[in-house]
Amino acid sequence: MKTYSSKFLAVIVSVTLSILAFVIAILAHYYNNHFWIIIVPTILFFAAAYYAILFIMQKYIIDRIKPIYNTIRDLPLSGKKLEEKQLSTNSLLLNVKYEVEEWAKTQLKEIERLKELEKYRKDFVGNVSHELKTPIFNIQGYVLTLLEGGLDDPKINKLYLKRTEKSIDRMVSIVEDLESITKLESGELKLNFVKFDIVKTVEEVIEMEHWQALENKIKVQITNKPEKPILVKADKKRILEVITNLIVNAIKYGKKKGYVNISFYDLEDNIIVEVADNGIGMEKKDLPRIFERFFRVDKSRSREQGGTGLGLSIVKHIIEAHNQSINVRSVVDQGTTFNFTLEKAK
Repeated sequence: MKTYSSKFLAVIVSVTLSILAFVIAILAHYYNNHFWIIIVPTILFFAAAYYAILFIMQKYIIDRIKPIYNTIRDLPLSGKKLEEKQLSTNSLLLNVKYEVEEWAKTQLKEIERLKELEKYRKDFVGNVSHELKTPIFNIQGYVLTLLEGGLDDPKINKLYLKRTEKSIDRMVSIVEDLESITKLESGELKLNFVKFDIVKTVEEVIEMEHWQALENKIKVQITNKPEKPILVKADKKRILEVITNLIVNAIKYGKKKGYVNISFYDLEDNIIVEVADNGIGMEKKDLPRIFERFFRVDKSRSREQGGTGLGLSIVKHIIEAHNQSINVRSVVDQGTTFNFTLEKAK
């Protein structure tokens, strides 16, 4: 590829050499009046030098830069082509510089993304390990106690076997929750969309969690119960799981003699379901992470209350699998409110 830059350089070098030849010729023919003897060699020297230099640049410089340029230009950049940009010059070197800079920027972004994924992987493995460690150690302790003579003691054997069973159930819950999240993220878990009454579903959950609410002296109620059923189109089993999780959390972290209010709001094609409590609440800095796997605002109290630390993450995945959204707002010592949308059934 011959460019104006290479020709211009060849001209400059050739002119310089020609001037040098011209001066030498003048000195050589100082006493000779035949001026054409000076001019002709100079022109011939210029032409020879020009084409020689152009040939060298073409063969040893331009031809070697061109494959590098083409290779960089054709590199895949995360499936996206570089934005077309009009350069102020046709210089090949400037094109190469621009392509290399863009390629380098993209690679830096990819490196940062991989670093974030690696950090997420380490955190995830660490969290799973930590959550499973407690029930495993508990089971180990109970079994060792039974093997060392507790099995023959009626006061100990049944108690420790029940505690072992409880720890095993916790492990099973963690594994099942992880499996659910994985299937939701990968799209393997297919939703079964049906038409059902969301108000009746909420009432079913309230009835199921009645004793837990009674034990914590918390009143769970629908504040604006509609006269007619509110029909939605969704996976009933999964939405039941969402509502249960939100109500149970509100009861667990509520204040004694507090309340959990469930409300419904019409939003044209969708229905907003809101679950609000007047419990301990959360700090503003914690809200962006509330749906992360294993994230706990108060880790010590959270583990005392039970749960896998995956509930809200599952809730978010279920709602997003319905192409809907879920939001949270909270104030410390005043309470927390979750609301999510569902499509109305036509």
